[in-house]
Amino acid sequence: MAEDGIDPRRWAALALLCTANFMVILDAQIVLLALPSIDHDLGFSGGGAQWVLSAYLLGFGGLMLLGGRAADLLGRRRTFLTGTALFLVASLLCGLAWTGGALIAARVVQGISAALMAPSALSLVTATFEEGPARNKALAIWSSVGGFGATAALLVGGTLTDTLGWPWVFFLNVPVAAVLLALGPALLSESKGTARAYDPLGALTVTLAVSAAVYGIVRVPETGWTGPSTIAALLIAVAAGALFVWIETRSAAPLVPLRIFRSRRLNGGNLAMLVTAVAAFGTSFTVSQYAQGVLDYSPLEFGLATAVLPVMAVVGSYAAQSAIGRVDVRPVATTGLVFMAAGCVALGQITENSTYLTGLLPGLFLFGTGLGTCAVAATVAALSAATDRDSGLASGLNTAAFQLGGALGVAVASTVGSRTGTVDGFRTAFDTAAGIALAGAVIAGLLLATPRRRRVSEPTEVTTLEKERT
Repeated sequence: MAEDGIDPRRWAALALLCTANFMVILDAQIVLLALPSIDHDLGFSGGGAQWVLSAYLLGFGGLMLLGGRAADLLGRRRTFLTGTALFLVASLLCGLAWTGGALIAARVVQGISAALMAPSALSLVTATFEEGPARNKALAIWSSVGGFGATAALLVGGTLTDTLGWPWVFFLNVPVAAVLLALGPALLSESKGTARAYDPLGALTVTLAVSAAVYGIVRVPETGWTGPSTIAALLIAVAAGALFVWIETRSAAPLVPLRIFRSRRLNGGNLAMLVTAVAAFGTSFTVSQYAQGVLDYSPLEFGLATAVLPVMAVVGSYAAQSAIGRVDVRPVATTGLVFMAAGCVALGQITENSTYLTGLLPGLFLFGTGLGTCAVAATVAALSAATDRDSGLASGLNTAAFQLGGALGVAVASTVGSRTGTVDGFRTAFDTAAGIALAGAVIAGLLLATPRRRRVSEPTEVTTLEKERT
């Protein structure tokens, strides 16, 4: 530890945590281009190969809040390393899968391990960097790496499948996870767990609620919004969610203390992140359908053509972390969402004869800039509103908002027209994403205002009181 109290290992720790974030985001989509090969080799029936993608989202989204709270109660580093070890084993099993059922089961475990890794890693970032410019810069790097992971999935997945075969889509994780496990104990500081009692009923009901919601949403492209399985899953999610709230109000040691939702900035940051993910995943899905279905791009060509999006997301991320120190999160978040909407409007001008320069590049440029900008602002808003004892939970909520929004974005895009394979359908999907982004800008403007009574001394007072309690 340096004399000024700042850990000299913090940037190395950030690199390690961002690597984990990259791996988690990458695996959410990397199998997309490998699905035809997986389906051919393992012999899925009736569109069952889609569950190789959905199973990961189900495990990831369903356990996200539990993973975030586990970091608070059991220790952030311990939770992160446990999740990483499980991720390594699950990835190995995915690559060695001998049947379709075995692969889907391993993907569920992989999603569960990601639910432990992602929120604990993000809470470690906030704990490692003090609030202010340093933390904002760290979160900008975190967000930009996530953007690279989402796009690299399309590039890496296609390349590995064409050269080494689909198992290497999963084997790729094994050496990376091994390095994380080797360096993690030396670079990451452990937080003091606060567990004195547990809330098993709260854990059960919130997991059921989120899992049912994710299941219902990922089924939408197959069954539609009015399909029996979709409606049943969403009704279960609502009922389990209501039961969860009732349990938490009466629990002596609630898994999710409901007081955390009194913060408008936390709620605003998470809603902004949800909307950002809806627009981002819906737009990416539609761009993929258009580029490969109409422009006839190969997977590799598509990955290279869309590289402008993560590049501009990085630019937007760094612009956001610089601006937040001067003008706060509300104007930054709203500006980012407006840029995303403008990008979708530009993409909505596509025709059957559009070229890359006229059809995709302007929209991807604007959209990527807004995506990076809003992702940083939403994360800063949500995490800065939480106390240290709730940082893991706040990270879990923020990550869950992103994952739930991503599943919702694909569902919305597929049902408003992009699955028709027609340019008119693609335009409708882009216009819908633009409307969602503008609605998000309004939400951010209303909820992300800095409270008038907030003073520089208030966070210090809260921190001091909490230190006295512990």
